[in-house]
Amino acid sequence: MLLPTLLLIHSFINLSFRVNPTAAAPSSYQLQQSSLGASKPDDWEKYVRSPPKRTIHPVKVLSSYTLGNVTNPNGLLTGHGSTVLTRSVPPSSNSTLGNPPPDVPPTIVVDFGQNIAGFLSIRFGGAHNATPGLPGIRLAFSETLEYLTNVSDFSRSDNGDTITPGSDQIAVQSKPYTWTDTHGCEFENTKVCADGLHGYRYMKVYLDALPADAPYTTSYGSVAISSMSLNFTAFLGTPDTFTGWFESSDDQLNQWWYDGVYTNDMCTDTFLENSTDPRDAASPTLEGKQVLFDGAKRDRDPYVGDLAVSSLTSYLSHDDPIASRNVLADLGDHQRDDGWIPPASINNYTLPLLDYPLWWVVCSYDLFMYTGDYDYVRTYYPNIVKVLDTFYPSITNPTTQLVQKGLGVSANYGDYAFLPRTGPVTYYNVLYVLALQRAASIATFLGGHSDDAARWTARAQVVSDSVNSNSFDTSVGAYFDGSCGFSPCPTHAQDGNSISVISGVANETTANSVLSYLSKANARPYGNSFYDNDLLQAGFSQRVYAFISYFEIDARFKTAGLAESALEEIRRLYGWMAANDPGITQWEGIADNGTKYEGAFTSLAHGWSTGIVPALTNNVLGVTPTGPGYTAYNVKPIPGDVQWAKGVVPTPNGPISVYWNSDKAHGLFFLSVSAPNGYSGTISVPVSNSSVPVYFDSQQAWNGETATKSFAVQQGDGYPTISKLRHFRTALSTNATLLAIFHLAPQLNLPNYYLAAGCITQTVWNYVSGLPPETGIADYDLVYYDASDLSWEAEDRVIQASRKLFKGAGVK
Repeated sequence: MLLPTLLLIHSFINLSFRVNPTAAAPSSYQLQQSSLGASKPDDWEKYVRSPPKRTIHPVKVLSSYTLGNVTNPNGLLTGHGSTVLTRSVPPSSNSTLGNPPPDVPPTIVVDFGQNIAGFLSIRFGGAHNATPGLPGIRLAFSETLEYLTNVSDFSRSDNGDTITPGSDQIAVQSKPYTWTDTHGCEFENTKVCADGLHGYRYMKVYLDALPADAPYTTSYGSVAISSMSLNFTAFLGTPDTFTGWFESSDDQLNQWWYDGVYTNDMCTDTFLENSTDPRDAASPTLEGKQVLFDGAKRDRDPYVGDLAVSSLTSYLSHDDPIASRNVLADLGDHQRDDGWIPPASINNYTLPLLDYPLWWVVCSYDLFMYTGDYDYVRTYYPNIVKVLDTFYPSITNPTTQLVQKGLGVSANYGDYAFLPRTGPVTYYNVLYVLALQRAASIATFLGGHSDDAARWTARAQVVSDSVNSNSFDTSVGAYFDGSCGFSPCPTHAQDGNSISVISGVANETTANSVLSYLSKANARPYGNSFYDNDLLQAGFSQRVYAFISYFEIDARFKTAGLAESALEEIRRLYGWMAANDPGITQWEGIADNGTKYEGAFTSLAHGWSTGIVPALTNNVLGVTPTGPGYTAYNVKPIPGDVQWAKGVVPTPNGPISVYWNSDKAHGLFFLSVSAPNGYSGTISVPVSNSSVPVYFDSQQAWNGETATKSFAVQQGDGYPTISKLRHFRTALSTNATLLAIFHLAPQLNLPNYYLAAGCITQTVWNYVSGLPPETGIADYDLVYYDASDLSWEAEDRVIQASRKLFKGAGVK
């Protein structure tokens, strides 16, 4: 089992040199002799799934699905002649020719090779009819072959604004022309209609006409198809658009990371009235803006809960925050007077969900941390206050201080899965704690909101304590879900138990208990189910949401010793989706035996299911922001069974690049990091125990017991924190007094200290801001840490020793 040793790299190191610090432990020979530091060649572009350009052609015609009179079925692919579908009028029933041949509509099925989204165009080479009307072509779209029928697995008309029966219809003209799938009808505003944009992999094309489309189309005649293509309207994530990437020793993890990015790219598109959810979701305040839809096929409305995952995927791959910002800002602008934030534009911003206002707060924090968007948080800070201080207190039980579904307006509210639960639901409350914590951080970073930060932090602790007192089931070692009458329901949900760990509601012991229970009770061949039994509804114990599974996976990474269980869950979940039709893209939900959880209706390219991207970047590569826009960041690789990883994380001022490699047989770990000037990073290397040596820039910084020359050490809880002074001295070389203090400080031999020499903070700030450096120091502070408070006698001994040491340095 690997434990982290911390290497603290202050902003001044990166500020001055954009250094590539390295750390390794332990080694019996010089780091230069180790092959671990030899970085692998970048080879990530081969995993990218995006089409190279917006015009996409089918890759094959599936011959086993060809029916009826079809000549040259591959012509539309090869360009060597047209594919011709011919359907003759069947003989009358009194024919003397014997049994007439069956009247089979000529049919082909084309495969675009992977899920895509956009508008289809067909180049027709001409047509002629055999009965009155133009020859009719019908199109059915599907993400899988399983649900490919004469109608689409899902079409916009299925959700309202119904103009088609689930297939798109074409009245093919006699002369060559190009038809483009546009929402609307060709005749009388009601006949020969198409739904426009589709998300799919497979398309069935057959010569047929709807009776309702008479007299404009006929089922009989001949149609020549010269070619077809799709205009890919979603984000075109070609390799040159990647500002962040990931690669590791595990080829499958690598591919699934890029599959997640492509899935999310398919959901990143322009909000247009006729290609979004028709259930009163059209919004003039979103029209024409780039957004992150929930799914490429459906519902095509941007939901804020989905952004809790899909936004992270966007930030970490293409650094494209505008789609998320547009959604978050729009929902904030539609906040209700009581503080409630709508989940999406659907139903004219009125769909009643109880958890999504909390996700709006969490997602606002993520936008701030990953992109440094101060304008957004300053603008919408009052909305955050209103969510947390008006709406949720209105549905809080005054006795338990827990959010209680059923109080106030909340009785008929749903959540991300419209679950029939009630009472003090653990998921709502631990998410409430997380939102309060995130909001307190925003308040602190902005400054001037210390009262808000203190109030929210205190409330988070109260709610956390109450969850542990009222909602923990000691019989299984996990949190109850909600109430059944006046008692807790004997059912345990993945959502609340997972987020209890991320929010810190569960301490280390409880976290291990919760995650152990989920492994035992919820593990399925295709992921971990979101309930341990079917008490609330049949099938819940077999249903898997990759959305909620992300939080469990993240919790496993963040709980010491469980990284390999996180990777094992990833491999079951993402391996299942990758191995089953349509492949590549990641599904909205999975049901019994690994089936699509809502059948044909299931979205198989859903942004909320792309949690593998932040899971691997934040944990395996190990990079997370701890200050707005990565002005402060952590690099803490959690390898599990991965041997090496490398990648780039985009920030507003340039990339953070990380490469690490390990040799478990010899107990070696090598880490290299580079970051933009002005950023402060805390870097951790995993070692077997705190006594092994750690090297920095190929120099030993910690010999397993004490710091070596040029390093100051903070030792605590078995994690040595090592601060390299050499670069700081170079950066502040104009300050001779400060250098004298740094030279003398290690002689104090304090186990746990930081040195704050006079106006050191102002000196660093001046450097960052490009101002002249400070020229003198009047005093110094010595800040030290211990498991318990020092007695005044011990403190006085430190003071006297430091006075003696610095007597000749010209400072107090």
